[in-house]
Amino acid sequence: MELKRVVVTGLGTINPLGNCIHEFWNGLMNGISGCDLITCFDTSKFKTKFACQVKNYDASNYFDRKEARKLDNYAQFAMVATDEAIKDSKLALDKIDLDRSGVIWASGIGGIYTFLEEVRNYVKGDGTPRFSPFFIPKMIANIAAGQISIKYGFRGPNFCTVSACASSSNAIIDAATYISLGKSDIIITGGSESAVNEAGMGGFNAMQAISTKNDEYKTASRPFCLTRDGFVMGEGAGSLILEEYEHAVKRGAKIYAEFVGSGLTADAYHLTAPHPEGVGAKNVMLLALKDAGLNPESVDYINAHGTATPIGDIAEIKAIINVFGEHAYKLNISSTKSMTGHLLGAAGAVEAIASILAIVNQTIPPTINHHQFDERIDKRLNLTLHKAQKRSVNYAISNTFGFGGHNASILFKKYQD
Repeated sequence: MELKRVVVTGLGTINPLGNCIHEFWNGLMNGISGCDLITCFDTSKFKTKFACQVKNYDASNYFDRKEARKLDNYAQFAMVATDEAIKDSKLALDKIDLDRSGVIWASGIGGIYTFLEEVRNYVKGDGTPRFSPFFIPKMIANIAAGQISIKYGFRGPNFCTVSACASSSNAIIDAATYISLGKSDIIITGGSESAVNEAGMGGFNAMQAISTKNDEYKTASRPFCLTRDGFVMGEGAGSLILEEYEHAVKRGAKIYAEFVGSGLTADAYHLTAPHPEGVGAKNVMLLALKDAGLNPESVDYINAHGTATPIGDIAEIKAIINVFGEHAYKLNISSTKSMTGHLLGAAGAVEAIASILAIVNQTIPPTINHHQFDERIDKRLNLTLHKAQKRSVNYAISNTFGFGGHNASILFKKYQD
């Protein structure tokens, strides 16, 4: 069976750097930090008082009041990003086969805002169970996929992938697989997350996973830096329209890039820590290269998972050197989380978009907030520090690794007929 080619024909996002693709790319190119102090709840008793939140967002600009009441923030972000991606793709919904069009969406946590609010209201009451009829459908992680399919009438594959921080990379890989096997023509895919509240911040603080640099919050997300102390919480969504190549060409679609390979592995090591030697990360990149039929020397850019955790960054760097050998010193590596923060279940989608835009614009987004070299990280590596760098980019890898040992790598190629 000959596999179908899979291409990207639409992009959309809402994230801490901007509420559309143009604003996002502009933020990346200018090395802007999306971090600020949290104002949506009282942080006075919290160890961490900052996060990378979506800016200037008003749900009433996108939804009527009745509709907004039925959507948790994470689902709202999913709808906003997807609306941009659909418009960008110029899909004529009345001219495509909706039975062969699907939605595979991701969220690492789902409606944690809704869960916290409903439980809080119950605890404040007299014990009478007064819960909203929208409580469950707003909270569950699959409802964004359902809401997207309802809005656009897509009746093909429809489900949610949940693998912590690798969730939306898993969604993109699954979407590409359905198309390559000939089971679908078009799939809306990506992920969304919104967990900047008392439960989300308190939970990650308890794990000692997030930065506590409250006096230096603008520069707290420090991938690969000696002074890193954990990731910075982010929120938002990334949406991609994946399409079968011939289908896209036939309708005259704009093609951003081609999906050419992927890998999925498990560390099988620890609940939250990566394997210290980066075994799972190494294997997943090797699988992506094998899937694409490429030698390591073909890769020009790696959008690293790069969360700024003390152990995680070292493990990923070890994996990169193990996979790429001497070529590791010739390619560009960067962590866009230094600007967006860590979008959890949306990270893979937003970083896949950053990788695709790097190919389209032949420019590597930087790693910002790097203050001091860590002797455990080879100084010969080009971590694209501080400023964007122009270079030829034909192939780019996007890495995402999640709690539980979930690893995903996606390989994109510069589009050629």
